[in-house]
Parts: sequence; C-alpha cells; structure tokens
Amino acid sequence: MSAVNDRPGECGADHRTDPPVSAEGLAQAQERMREAGVASAAIEVFSHYYRQVESGATGLIREDTIEPLLDLPHLDDIRVDPEQAREALSRTVMIKLNGGLATSMGLDHAKSLLPVHDGLSFLDLAVAQLRAARATYGIRLPLLLMNSFRTREDSLAALDGYPDLEVPGLPLDFLQNSQPKLWAGDLTPVSWPTDPSLEWCPPGHGDIYTAILSSGILDALLEQGFRYASTSNSDNLGASPNATLAGWFAASGAPYAAEMTLRTPADRKGGHLAIRRVDGQLILRDTAQTAPDEMHYFTDEHHHPYAHTNNLWFDLEVLRAALVERGSVLGLPLIRNIKTVDPTDPSSPEVVQIETAMGAAVEVFPGATAIAVPRSRFLPVKTTNDLLVLRSDAYDVGDDGVPRLVAQSAPLVDLDPGYYLTMADFDARFPHGAPSLRHATGLTVRGDWTFGAHVEVSGEVSIGDSGVPAVVADGVQLSG
Repeated sequence: MSAVNDRPGECGADHRTDPPVSAEGLAQAQERMREAGVASAAIEVFSHYYRQVESGATGLIREDTIEPLLDLPHLDDIRVDPEQAREALSRTVMIKLNGGLATSMGLDHAKSLLPVHDGLSFLDLAVAQLRAARATYGIRLPLLLMNSFRTREDSLAALDGYPDLEVPGLPLDFLQNSQPKLWAGDLTPVSWPTDPSLEWCPPGHGDIYTAILSSGILDALLEQGFRYASTSNSDNLGASPNATLAGWFAASGAPYAAEMTLRTPADRKGGHLAIRRVDGQLILRDTAQTAPDEMHYFTDEHHHPYAHTNNLWFDLEVLRAALVERGSVLGLPLIRNIKTVDPTDPSSPEVVQIETAMGAAVEVFPGATAIAVPRSRFLPVKTTNDLLVLRSDAYDVGDDGVPRLVAQSAPLVDLDPGYYLTMADFDARFPHGAPSLRHATGLTVRGDWTFGAHVEVSGEVSIGDSGVPAVVADGVQLSG
C-alpha cells in the first residue's frame, strides 16, 4: 500500500502529471535556487507548486465542499500505562518551528528570542520544559529547531548557554529551505537590489518534511532509535513534552496526528480541520485558503469549533518512506500568498509567495487522526495582545518552564494597533512591565496610553482615546 494518498487531481496526485507551463519564469527561479545552493529536493517541490500557480490554481477551499469537524477523542479521557508512555516519549524528538521573525511586530531577529515571562525568552522556556522532562523520565529527548536563514545564527548562539542540551550525534537544528518570491504580474523571480534578502522567502512550514530529509537529520534520528516527532511552533509555550500524548500516539498506530483545542474569539484567524464532503477525508484549511466572501464561516468559532494548534505528531519511519516514494514531493495543498516584496512597506510591489502548511499532511497520510487537548497546550503569541497576557501575572511559570493560568480565565486583550503594534511601541507604553491581569476578564485600549507601575486591572475594562498621549498613573486600579 502506498504511504500516502494518491488521488488524481487532488493533493496526492503524482507530481509528474502537472500541466504544461511556460518555461521562462520557472527556469529563472530554478537557476537562482541552484546558484544559491538550495537542495535539489526543495527545487523539485518548488517546481511542483510553481506549475500549479502558473496554471491558475488558487488553493482555495470552498465552504460547500467541507463539513465542520465536531467529534474528537479528548486527551483528558485517555489512559496510558505509565511505562508505555515513558517508552514512547523516550523515542520522541521535540521539533520547534523557529523560522519566524515576527516582522508584523517590528522584529528583525528570531521571534523565539523575545522575552516572554520574567525576562525569559520562548527558547529559554522551551529548554526548561525539555530539561524537566528529561529529569522526570530519565530519557534523552532531543530538541531540534527548524531555523530559517534569518534566525539560525542568533538562535544557535542563544543555545550556547545550555551546554548539556545537545544529544551526541545529533545537531540542534536544521535549515528551512528558501525560494524566490515571484512578481505577481508574470511569476518571474523578484529582483530587489536595495535589499537582495527580500528576494527570498521560506516555503511555509510545510517545508519541514523536505528539509528534514534533505538535511540528513531524518536518517540520523532513525539510526539512533527515534521513531516519533512532536512538532510545534516555537512561540507556543503550551506545547511542552507530554508522555501521555506520546503513549497515545504510539499505541494508535497512526502515521500522523494533530492536536486540536476548542476555539475562542482569539482564534478567529487560526486554521481549522474540516471533513471533505467528497470522500470524508480530514483536511486543514488556513486563512489564505479561504475565499474573502466566506471568511465569516472561517472566523465563526461556533461553526468550526476546534482550532488547529499546529502541535503535530508524526511517525518518522512512515514519513521517510513517503518522501522517498514520492521524490520528496508529498503533494501538500498549495497556499498562494499575495504579499508585498517588503513586508514592512505596504506600498511596495505585490509578490506571490508559494507556501504549504505542515498541518496539511493530515490529508496525505492514510489513517491520520486528531485529538482534542486542553487549552493549556495552545498558548500562541501572534500579537502584542497575546504577549501582554503572558507577561502578566495571569500566568505563573515554574521551574519546568510551563506557563500555568492562575487567573479564572485568560483575559482577552485588545490594544490599539496604532500605538501598540510593534515591540518598540509596546515596550515604550509598558515601561514597567505588564499591569496585573490576574483578576481581569478583558482589557481594551484605544489611543496612546502609557501605563505606570503596579497598575491593576479587574473585570472587563475599556480605556477610550483621549485624543492626546495620556498616562495611567502608578498604582491605579482599573475595574469594570
């Protein structure tokens, strides 16, 4: 039996049957990738998706082709023998997607280096979580970062402070591939002499499968006896090592599993799983795969009740067999992203970025599954709103690096994007750190407010725009 679904015309279709394409733009892009030393497997994958874009594919998933996913097993109901759980975790590698810069927050270095709680960064807390699991279970448990060319140097330098972290025979990272951005008009590779680094982009985190094979890391892990991967975003501090999940996944025999959690109003932009009507297959739908006139379905947390956490589990042996069988082209669904060549300048020319999502593999592997997990395993930081909550006393972080909610519920923060969008603006307006949010249910701020020291928020608080820069004085108690 094939290791992946093989359905003509769908994501699993053989990549050799792609439609004809005008050669100029693709040939230019391929040559540029070869000159830059990009792995041949990554060039093959890029060519596969270029042909789809050139033929007019949009990657959109229409609402009338899917049904909401409503019924899932819950982690809280799972019982696994403790020794089987420990054994499964001992054969697991923790992979963190670490290629992001969070340019929307004004950062120009790895997002994972941003201080998130008591001066500790995402990376510091991930290391603390890993060390705690190693000590608890007496296992090796490697940490592996998938870096981009923009995040590798800084991130590895930060890990130099943890000399006990590396597992002998395994590196601490592998590099995400790079590919050219394409001019939206003619799909030729972008030329941007003022900053040539802007000519390149990552292929989305779906590149993890190609990159881990072509880097040699997949074979190295298998040779050392590792069988499973627990993969998550580096900015999700909830995705700590979990022996019960590892034991459940190993016992399931599934090649792949996604962690899902109930959506809240804060999750309206996140992806979700759905059931494809034509064949009952689980699929992932992301924002960029949703038609503008159907975004109201996508953002309705009651219609699609489970958020896709991007915490994924996959069987390394099955993954390798699938990649070898298909020449590194798994055939994940296309994401055609329209951006500007300079992401910090919305007036710069439009480009096409060809991407895939790691979580889309749920529709590639027969027998792939999903499990509902508590909200505590999904603490993403996508905006300064999220960051304020995690920096506040609404969460407590122990020696194991795991954030635990001490508030009755996580407060929903909505800061004025005109004044708090970037980290520079955010830090300038919270010079003494986050206010107390332990007793808050929500905080909405409009206008230019700078917060003093020891400010406390309780209940639902809304601060209006005064029209001029203003100050919330030291020690003020805001209640609603």
